[in-house]
Amino acid sequence: MNAAAPAPSAIHGPSRPGVPGDGPRRPGRPLRTRLSGLLPGRSDWAAVRRSPRRDLLAGLTVAVVALPLALAFGVTSGLGAQAGLVTAVVAGAVAAIFGGSNLQVSGPTGAMTVVLVPVVQRFGARGVLMVGALAGLILLALALARLGRYVRYLPTPVIEGFTAGIAVVIALQQVPAALGVTDAHGEKVWAVAADAVVRFAAHPRPVAVAMALGVAALMLLGARWRPGLPFSLLGVAAATLLAELAPIDLVRIGALPQGLPAPSLDFLDPGALGLLLPSALAVAALAALESLLSATVADGMTVGERHDPDRELFGQGLANLAAPVFGGIPATAAIARTAVNVRAGASSKLAALTHAVALAAIVLAAAPLVGRIPLAALAGVLLATTVRMVEAGSLRALLRATRADAVVLVLTFAVTVMWDLVTAVAVGLAVAVVLALRAVAHSARLEQVPLDPGEHSAEEHALLAEHIVAYRLDGPLFFAAAHTFLLELAEVADVRVVILRMSRVSTVDATGAQVLGDAVDRLRGRGIAVLLSGITPGHDQVLSTLGVAAELRREGLIFPDTPAAIRHARAIALGA
Repeated sequence: MNAAAPAPSAIHGPSRPGVPGDGPRRPGRPLRTRLSGLLPGRSDWAAVRRSPRRDLLAGLTVAVVALPLALAFGVTSGLGAQAGLVTAVVAGAVAAIFGGSNLQVSGPTGAMTVVLVPVVQRFGARGVLMVGALAGLILLALALARLGRYVRYLPTPVIEGFTAGIAVVIALQQVPAALGVTDAHGEKVWAVAADAVVRFAAHPRPVAVAMALGVAALMLLGARWRPGLPFSLLGVAAATLLAELAPIDLVRIGALPQGLPAPSLDFLDPGALGLLLPSALAVAALAALESLLSATVADGMTVGERHDPDRELFGQGLANLAAPVFGGIPATAAIARTAVNVRAGASSKLAALTHAVALAAIVLAAAPLVGRIPLAALAGVLLATTVRMVEAGSLRALLRATRADAVVLVLTFAVTVMWDLVTAVAVGLAVAVVLALRAVAHSARLEQVPLDPGEHSAEEHALLAEHIVAYRLDGPLFFAAAHTFLLELAEVADVRVVILRMSRVSTVDATGAQVLGDAVDRLRGRGIAVLLSGITPGHDQVLSTLGVAAELRREGLIFPDTPAAIRHARAIALGA
C-alpha cells in the first residue's frame, strides 16, 4: 500500500566513484528524500495487479453511489451540480493515485459544504476556487512536515460531536429544496431553513416534500432490505422519470456541459490572499481530519491494510490543487463512499481511480439527462445520508461515559450547528484539554510517608519523628497541579527537616519547578531544612535551567536516593 521506506544509502547518499556514501549530506537532501517517500511506489502497483477485475467492479459500484452525492453536494455548496461532478472526477482521480490508502475514495462531502457555504456567500465562486488551491498548499506543507500521525490524538467526543452537528447542518441545508422554496434567506443555515418553512407555509408545495421524503425513505428502507443495491441512484432515477411524465412543477438541476471545463487559473487573486487564508486553513483542517478518519475507518474494515497518514495528506493536497483548475470545489475523502468501496471488494487504488473514470464517462455521455434531475430528489438523498451519518448508539455511550465526555460532545455539537465547524472543533478541543488537565492535576499527590526506625532506639526514633517529615510526590508537577502542591506544603509546621522524595514525579514543567522553588524558599525562611531526593536527570535539567534549588545543591542537600537523605536529616535533627 505504501511506498517502501528508502534504504539508508538513499538517505545518506549512494556510494559512487568519487562520492563516498558516508560523506556529508548536501543541503536540501532530507527534503528531497521526504518528498520521494510521499510519491507512489512499487507497492502501489503491486497491489493493483492482485485482483484488477474485482477492483474494476468495486469502482463501478462506488461510481453509481457517488453520482447522486456528487450532484447534491455540488448544489449544496453553492457552485452547482457541475462543480460537484468535476470534483468527484478530478480530485477523486488525483487522490486515488497519490493518496496513502489503497481503499480511500475522495470527492465532495457534506462536511466540506458546511464550510464552503459562508465562503460562497462572502467571496463568490472565484473565492471558493482560491480557497481550495490554498488549502491544497497547506495540506502539502502538513504532509512534508509529517503531521498526519497526530490526528489520532483528537478526542472521540469532539469527533462524534461535530459529526452529529454536520449531519444536522446538512439536513437543515436541504430544507429549502425539500420544500420547493428557492428564495429563502438568512445568515446561518438554521435561519435559512426557518425562512424556508415560513415561505412554504405561505405557499405550500406538497409535491417537492413528497418527493424528498420518498427518496429518503426508499434509501433508508432499501438499505435494510438489500444493502448491496444502489437505492440512491434508483430513487433519483424514479423521481426524475416521475417529474418528466407527470405534469408537476419542480426545480431541476439545469443544463450541464458535456465534458470537463477547460483548465483555467483565472480565479487566482494574490490580493485576496489575506482575506481567504482563514477560510483556507479551515478547509485544510477539515480535509485533513476527515480524510485521515476515513482512512482509519477503512483500515478497521479490512485485515492487513494500513494507510500512510502523511501520504494521504499529500494526495489530498494535490487533489485540492487540481480540482479548482477545472472549476471544482475543495475535496476530501468520503467515509460513505470508502465504506462502499471496501464492502464491494476493493483491494487497490484501481477501484477509486475507476470510480473517477466512470463518473467522467457519465459527464460526457449523460449530461442532458443529469440536468433534468429535480433538486427535491437530491435533497432526499442527502436527508437519508445525514441519518446514516449519526451513530446513535455511540452517542448514547459517550453521553453516559463520563460527565467530561458528555460536556465536550454536547458543546461541540451545539457550536457546529449554531456557528461553524472550525469554531466547534476549536472549542471542543479547548474544553477537552482543560478537562483532561483538570483530571491529570487531580492525580498529583503530596503524601506524607513514615520514617524507617533503622538502628535507632525507640527514644531516638520518637525524637526524629517529632522533627523530620518526609513527603513523596506522585504524578505530574505542572502548572495545573502546582498551586495545590504549594498550598499543601505550606501547611508543614513544627518540624526541623522536610524531605521531598521526587522519584515518582512523572513530569515537571517551568511552572511546577518555580512553585517547587517557592515552597523550598518559604520553608527555609521559617528555619526548616529542606532535602530533595530521587530527582531524575530530565527533571534535574528543568530545575537547574530555572535556577530552582541552586542553594540546596551548593549546600549538599540534594541526594540521589531517599536513604541517603534520611541519614543526613537524622544527623541534622539529632545534632540540633
